[in-house]
Amino acid sequence: MTNNAAERRVRTVAVGRRNWTFCGSDRGGDRAATMYTLIQTCRLNDVDPHAWLRDVIAQISDHPQTRLHELLPWEWKARQQRPEAIAQAA
Repeated sequence: MTNNAAERRVRTVAVGRRNWTFCGSDRGGDRAATMYTLIQTCRLNDVDPHAWLRDVIAQISDHPQTRLHELLPWEWKARQQRPEAIAQAA
């Protein structure tokens, strides 16, 4: 019996801990923490973080501020799946 799966999950935290010391400032650390949180939220919602981030960055400048919640990973995923559901129903 091994605990390789658990060690792989903890490895990112251990490696990151060393790198986080060099964020440059407290503000840089806050930004890094925000990005890590968003990326992990994508993973927890079965969303490809790279695809989500690429799409959100492309949309955010034209997106109304009052509807930013639509760009959250779980909302983005639901919006991406709608065209597939429509195509399958036809």
